[in-house]
Amino acid sequence: MKKILLSVIAGAMIIWCAGVAIAGTDVEQKLKASFPDVAFKSVTQSPVKGIYEVALEDGILYFAPQESIIIAGQMFDKTKRNLTADRLQKITAKKYENISQKAKDLPLDKAVKIGNGKHIVIEFTDPDCPFCRQAAKFFESRTDVTKYTFFTPLPMHPDSPNKVRYILCQKDRGKAFDEVMKGKIDGQKYETCKNPEVDELIKSHASAGAKMSVSSTPFFIIDGKVVSGADIPKIENLLKEKVTGGK
Repeated sequence: MKKILLSVIAGAMIIWCAGVAIAGTDVEQKLKASFPDVAFKSVTQSPVKGIYEVALEDGILYFAPQESIIIAGQMFDKTKRNLTADRLQKITAKKYENISQKAKDLPLDKAVKIGNGKHIVIEFTDPDCPFCRQAAKFFESRTDVTKYTFFTPLPMHPDSPNKVRYILCQKDRGKAFDEVMKGKIDGQKYETCKNPEVDELIKSHASAGAKMSVSSTPFFIIDGKVVSGADIPKIENLLKEKVTGGK
């Protein structure tokens, strides 16, 4: 009798789990059908029955499948705790953890290397991004950093690809990087090479940026920890930490 009861319970659990999975799939399908332009990463049940959390690349929306309504906003519980912020923090932490792991396989020999310090900084930058230039100014004075720079020119900066090529065409790429980030060739006529090796480097940089899901610049991985944007105080704090791994 006991074995029969356990079998019935196990069967019921399997049916229940299958029902949850099917329901979740139905919600995703309805979301896609109702809002095909929403590029979401995952859909999960929110703390409110009938409302689902929609995780985006850099944010959270909510979806009511019964009404096919998207809700943009934040959830708070009765203690005024921001449930949306808590979830976003967890999602971002997981995302950055994955990026940090993937960064171990980046082709650093293809990057522009500057410095020989104990802290390893992997940077994704755009030569015409003002925040990238702000970060470059900060790192210029650091002697405790080995920086590997990959270029991810953004569509909003039409001359950035040319400046990337200019840097990669130079024999001293570190010097050329400094020159460009200080704006010394802005508005100037400058020559770039037509070199198959540089073409391959540009492809490698684009591939590295895509692998790390870089959609904005600057973007850093500092001793294995991710920093999005020119958050100088955060970067300074990370560089104060003891290095636990070798180069």
